[in-house]
Amino acid sequence: MAKFLDTTGVSYHLQQLINNANRTLILISPYLKLNERLKQSLEDKDRMKIDVRIIYGKSELEPAENNWLKSLNSIRTSFCQNLHAKCYLSENEVIITSMNLYEFSQINNNEMGVYIVKAEDEQLYDEVLTEAMRLVRISDEIKVSVAKVPKDVEKPAKKAIKQGLNVAGFCIRCGEKLKLNPMVPYCPKCFKSWKKYKNEEHEEKYCHICGKPNKSSLIKPSCYECYTINKNVLEFPLA
Repeated sequence: MAKFLDTTGVSYHLQQLINNANRTLILISPYLKLNERLKQSLEDKDRMKIDVRIIYGKSELEPAENNWLKSLNSIRTSFCQNLHAKCYLSENEVIITSMNLYEFSQINNNEMGVYIVKAEDEQLYDEVLTEAMRLVRISDEIKVSVAKVPKDVEKPAKKAIKQGLNVAGFCIRCGEKLKLNPMVPYCPKCFKSWKKYKNEEHEEKYCHICGKPNKSSLIKPSCYECYTINKNVLEFPLA
């Protein structure tokens, strides 16, 4: 019988699912930015030479994430266009959930999920496995190469923000002026409203940097042009 999971339950069972995998591990998540605990568990699976497939579908990987994947031999990473599903599966259990493999989601969001044990509901498990394997087949495997990691020097704009300088930005929901900081792109009033649901993918109306109408979100607070111009001088939720 499937079991309902709250935020804590999803995080706990995901960690256990990875730790207990002995043959197969499939991790499907649009966003990919793992916390250290999950990285350690996956490194252990890599040492055991377990077949691990990671499917993601949003944005380019950060250099540090890219290089970490490059250091692992048994983990294959693939890109799936228009991916929105979040599903984590081993040879014995499955989690279908709202939670991305993204450390912001794991720490800040209110999530839900369903936990399925193969021994208790083999038919449901097999149906999920069939769809997961379909996503694996239609995904393009990424040949991960070592990426250049920026020098550990504080970015000028980030330094200005920390010093409290009045660097102008815009609230991505209402468009009002506020201090420029892509990591905090809401004014206090709109942030309070966003906090009711804590959906980092919720579509907003404006670019945080130029203030022009744009389909933005907490996780992607600027238009593509502003991101491209400022990615080396500002800190973004996803690089």
